[in-house]
Amino acid sequence: MNSAHDLGGQMGFGPVVPEKDEPIFHADWEKKVLAINVAAGAMGAWTIDGIRHARESLPPAQYLSSSYYQIWLAALDKVLVEHGFLSKEELASGVAGTARREPKRVLKGEEVPAVLRRGFPYEREAAAPARFKVGDKVRTIVMHPHHHTRLPRYARGKQGVIERVTGCHVFPDTGAHGAPETAQWLYTVVFSGPELWGRDADPTSTVSIEAWESYLEPA
Repeated sequence: MNSAHDLGGQMGFGPVVPEKDEPIFHADWEKKVLAINVAAGAMGAWTIDGIRHARESLPPAQYLSSSYYQIWLAALDKVLVEHGFLSKEELASGVAGTARREPKRVLKGEEVPAVLRRGFPYEREAAAPARFKVGDKVRTIVMHPHHHTRLPRYARGKQGVIERVTGCHVFPDTGAHGAPETAQWLYTVVFSGPELWGRDADPTSTVSIEAWESYLEPA
């Protein structure tokens, strides 16, 4: 969807100023938010793309005025309510009720290191050959979807070149919304700076994105 999270190429937000020696967490509560997200995600009620969509669909004013882990916490509250694990009244009062949905599984503390080491692989067996190969010229589609997508606005309708074929991966645009899992070929596509940003861009600059097959057309 087109929302406040998709800021690539937009002006007026000021420079990006990296924080020197930035810590992984700025406060203890951020550690807890990450831990709760991992535990809640392990219940199996939503996918990684589903929680990403929840973050993206926060009201723009809230999203832009929130820190990284504030966004994570707000989105987690949202999906826990949507999936019946919490009520709005429980969130407001901080007091647990008696009626709630039971999770499919519960992540136990001793299981966490192994789960994090294993990660969450999303590569799948391909049902058909890849449509494109390294060196092919392609153009991204133009769309303005209401659903989740990993194709950023700044790279829509732009011509690039296939830089790498990265295998067949779960398609996020449908997986974020509870549809049966499907998979598509995933490509690294490289674009010139002027193609993305116009003639004033550095002609030697390039930007690469990861693009699923249905995002691409032959150029």
